[in-house]
Amino acid sequence: MRLLIIEDDRESADYLVKAFREVGHVADLASDGEEGLSMAEGGDYDVLVVDRMLPKRDGLSVIGSLREKGNRTPVLILSALGQVDDRIKGLRAGGDDYLPKPYSFAELQARVEVLSRRNVGPAEETTYRVGDLELDRLSHRVVRGKDELTLQPREFRLLEYLMKHAGQVVTRTMLLENVWDYHFDPQTNVIDVHISRLRSKIDKGFDRPLLHTIRGAGYMIRDGMR
Repeated sequence: MRLLIIEDDRESADYLVKAFREVGHVADLASDGEEGLSMAEGGDYDVLVVDRMLPKRDGLSVIGSLREKGNRTPVLILSALGQVDDRIKGLRAGGDDYLPKPYSFAELQARVEVLSRRNVGPAEETTYRVGDLELDRLSHRVVRGKDELTLQPREFRLLEYLMKHAGQVVTRTMLLENVWDYHFDPQTNVIDVHISRLRSKIDKGFDRPLLHTIRGAGYMIRDGMR
């Protein structure tokens, strides 16, 4: 998932970004309401996680403005205001869910995942297959032939993105922006390191490689050498 977290408390914001990224999601951060509104309008997000009390523009105002402009991205409101009247006000302002602080990350993650499944639009595939390699997005299970492979969260997200674009060249910039959410020098070796690790897991010991380096262009998952 691609998430936008609008939270002004730096410690809380850093925790949420780190936690969501560790479980394999892309998480952007806005530290005030105006920045959050601008990013939400300009980004393609699956879910917005919005703190209710924000500087420059409060969370309910951000949500209301998005709804007025036709933005239907699901919104989960986080707030220290947890009374019934507060929750009702948040939902009536356009929020889809409301989680009072303090909260457990496990519950927050589960609620965000539920909201992402409600998002309007064509359903994405839940299973990708290339040759005898299969990736299940829901169970986070990867199998090649009869062997189940163990991938780290970032390796799983990298493979998922490559398999989603099977047969197409995927550039380093595309990987940085969609797997790492980085927007800087595409010459960083973080990609090479993870591609090497991924290749050793999905191709080593098998008759034909599936992960190919396209010299001067990027990488490609495809069945066979052609």
